[in-house]
Amino acid sequence: MQTSRIPGFYKQTVTKRRELLKNVEAFTEEAFHVLSSPEPLPLDTADNMIENVIGTFPLPLGTGLNFLINGKEYIVPMVIEEPSVVASASHIAKIVREAGGFTTEATERVMIGQIQVVGCTDFHKAKAALLYAEDALIEQANASYPSIVKRGGGAKEIDVRILNEDATSSYQQMLVLHLYINTCDAMGANIINTMVESLAPTVEALTGGKVYLRILSNLADRCLARATCTVPPHLLKTGDFSGEEVRDGVIHAYEFAASDPYRAVTHNKGIMNGIDPVVIATGNDWRAVEAGAHAYAARDGQYTSMTTWSVDAEGNLVGELELPMSVGIVGGSINVHPMAKAALDILHASSAQELSQVIVAVGLAQNLGALKALATDGIQKGHMALHSRSVAIAAGATGELIDIVSKKLVEINEIRVGKAKELVEEYIK
Repeated sequence: MQTSRIPGFYKQTVTKRRELLKNVEAFTEEAFHVLSSPEPLPLDTADNMIENVIGTFPLPLGTGLNFLINGKEYIVPMVIEEPSVVASASHIAKIVREAGGFTTEATERVMIGQIQVVGCTDFHKAKAALLYAEDALIEQANASYPSIVKRGGGAKEIDVRILNEDATSSYQQMLVLHLYINTCDAMGANIINTMVESLAPTVEALTGGKVYLRILSNLADRCLARATCTVPPHLLKTGDFSGEEVRDGVIHAYEFAASDPYRAVTHNKGIMNGIDPVVIATGNDWRAVEAGAHAYAARDGQYTSMTTWSVDAEGNLVGELELPMSVGIVGGSINVHPMAKAALDILHASSAQELSQVIVAVGLAQNLGALKALATDGIQKGHMALHSRSVAIAAGATGELIDIVSKKLVEINEIRVGKAKELVEEYIK
């Protein structure tokens, strides 16, 4: 891809936007065909993906522009119904690219499978027996899924924990084995579940207990992705607000979220506004990513901000976001859904690690966009201006009338369906 910087992109028609993306080599001919198809998810494909299918439910697919991550250009596919998110992420990406772009990194792709054991007569002896048999257990797990081993992944190590040992109820007492698995470029749910299922009889024999749950954990804290950015104050200047005022407002907003769970929930929802659309677009499990992210935000005992914002010695605004990122570029619906394949084609991510790094960069951008808006004109001004088009459509406006009604709603600062209906009726007359 040549560049992710396409000025005036939002002003173009949908058809023209596709052509512009094709011109900068953002995707292949096959992806262009899928994007232009009147039925991007064929009904027969949908019918084989889940049960009781009666149709499909389309959502808007937009593109986050201007992203420069580790020196590489990215056009980011984003699936979301909420207005202002794509615009905000693209706006902040433009600011950050002027400061050198986002810097990201990711840990090794290690996911966790859990095996729950109850009814042990001696939990400590049971734990010791499992740890002593680690090599044999890893070999057995890998034998159950040899294809992932051939790709350089597979089970790598185990850990064993005793939970609620002193509890009075036998229902609470348990031993939990963690199997750590490198799933390569797959999210790996099927790989993980197959491996832990295969170990259940051996674990029972070694511990003398009974195995109940054997399943993956979505708190993938050994599969982390991290994004950082450093922004000089002059790039943050907004209207009558100086860059330093915006910078300080962002940090005050962050400290609020870091200190108060009630604020942190909304703060983090804004971060997930950037993350979820990319996860959905690429065919990944956004529920798993959400669950892992929120659990990680509470890992120290209190639910807090997923991001951190600070000022460095030069007075620059510095942001960081680190999250578990259990995503893949192969397997599951990724290989089945035509739009997911097209989205990955647009993104040009060659590995699951790279995809995870792009995702956290978008999350960090979206967070800065929200905090910047809150620190200046407030969140409603830009959001409601973009929302006005949806209000106009809900009121019955079509074609050119959508823009006319939308602009009038913004002009009179009365963005509601009732007023939009009045305007539609007035213009039709």
